[in-house]
Amino acid sequence: MRQRRGRVAAPVEDVAPEPSLFGEATPPPHRSSARTRGAPGRLRPAPEHLAISVSTLTNLAREIVEGAFVPLWIRGEVTDFKAHRNGHWYFCLRDEASQVRCVVWNSQQDRIPAPPDEGMQVLAFGRLTVYPSRGDMRFVVSRLAAEGDGLWRKALDLAIARLQRDGLLAPERKRSLARYPRRVAIVTSPDGAALRDIIAVVRRRCASVELVVVPAKVQGEGAAEELVAAIARASRWQECDTLIVGRGGGARDDLWAFNDERVARALAACPIPTISAVGHEVDVTLCDLVADLRAATPSAAAEAAVPVLDDMRDAVTATTVALRAALQRSLNNARSRLARTVRDVGRTAQRAIERRRAQVQTLAARLDALSPLSTLARGYSIARDADGHTLSSVDEFPIGDGFTLLVRDGEVTARAEKAIRRPLDPFDPLDPLDPL
Repeated sequence: MRQRRGRVAAPVEDVAPEPSLFGEATPPPHRSSARTRGAPGRLRPAPEHLAISVSTLTNLAREIVEGAFVPLWIRGEVTDFKAHRNGHWYFCLRDEASQVRCVVWNSQQDRIPAPPDEGMQVLAFGRLTVYPSRGDMRFVVSRLAAEGDGLWRKALDLAIARLQRDGLLAPERKRSLARYPRRVAIVTSPDGAALRDIIAVVRRRCASVELVVVPAKVQGEGAAEELVAAIARASRWQECDTLIVGRGGGARDDLWAFNDERVARALAACPIPTISAVGHEVDVTLCDLVADLRAATPSAAAEAAVPVLDDMRDAVTATTVALRAALQRSLNNARSRLARTVRDVGRTAQRAIERRRAQVQTLAARLDALSPLSTLARGYSIARDADGHTLSSVDEFPIGDGFTLLVRDGEVTARAEKAIRRPLDPFDPLDPLDPL
């Protein structure tokens, strides 16, 4: 830019480079000799036609920053962590001298085991950008890892606490496995070594057991979703006696799908007795905790699910012998009880007959004592009229009429000549009411 004659150029410290629309600074104006002579300077008028908006500036800054920095890992200490109600995480990463604001969008949180704790040393992977609405520089985090097992252990502890609260880890909810299964379902990768180990063990122990493979990814992106779907498919089918869920050994990241809470809850809700066989003996996952049985390896799971055929035959033989012996003992006991019952019934019936006989004899004696014939045998007689009616009062004997006297061994015809009425004397030996 040329300097107009008669004007003094501004001092170097008072003149700033003029930005262009492309974000490049224009060189400062030509410095005149007046500056060296100490001539006073003044600011140039504002170039309004070259001014840009704040939005343009912040957007240009974002393009420059994002273009200058590729996604990278940074290390720092977590401070000012805040989980916003919109689901995003906001915090700062700082070291001894500097800090940078960070954000984790809720769409990226599935890749992070758990939210970091205050003061935790972490490694964050992401990209640097400028937030245009505020002009702030932010580091957008897509992956987060604590030094050591911090985040993984925290995520696992939080999931265990939730499962414990819902009662899914209670020992009393564990079910027994089928003793003699006919069909076993296996949720695993169809290409993994775990499936080959299970097949080899089952074929060696009992080849008649049917194996049904429900394929699913066991590691990587989407593995948890496929495991949940496979377990749900086996649960709806319900044609198997035991369900094995597992895979072979691997790194912690490879086994993390079996630490997914969704997979653990799907396994806990399965109506079929379950075995979890994930990794090696030292590896313990959420699936191991909620399953009805935890096997150290897939081979151990196959051994727990399927018994040896020879052992089953021996068990059936022993059961048959024991059943026969039990039936024989039961039959002998029944016979003994029947004999005792017959004997007891006979004795009871004999005693009942004797009691009845005694009662009959007593009644017969009483009837005999009350019989008119017995009365006649003791010297009494019964007077009857011509019609056979018993005459028991003097008024019933008309004078001059005949009547019949019934005695012990016959009848006597008599006639009433005279009737005398007198009161009954209870002490009169002729009184028929005399107990003597």
